[in-house]
Amino acid sequence: MKRTASAVWSGGLKDGKGSISTQSGILDGAQYGFNTRFEDGPGTNPEELIGAAHAGCFSMALAAQLGEAGMTADSINTSAAVTLEKVDGGFSITAVHLELRAKIPGATQENFEAAANKAKLGCPVSKLLNATITLDAKLIV
Repeated sequence: MKRTASAVWSGGLKDGKGSISTQSGILDGAQYGFNTRFEDGPGTNPEELIGAAHAGCFSMALAAQLGEAGMTADSINTSAAVTLEKVDGGFSITAVHLELRAKIPGATQENFEAAANKAKLGCPVSKLLNATITLDAKLIV
């Protein structure tokens, strides 16, 4: 399976403008630029998109882990905070913090934490990132 996305950029770093599109069409010319990445301008940025991808991937991986343990979640709510820092003269994504709130009938704290940690390690986006990935998981009862 392969999925595609594309980006178009015109101009310099600070005065340039770009757009991002995805194969599915859910993003079609979404604006991004210096002001959306390093300031509060309208549009998206690569870190926000990575955060969305990681939160979505992790949530699906957790659902799979729960299924293997004979459980089904009523809700899995995950957010991802992506940290971009200047390191060694350039920028790097150094960390992603996942915030999870899940309602899972019949789950104990132990089997919930085990499933969440397996999902964190096994999610394909987690495997892709060369960053510290932390998880704050809360089971809602």
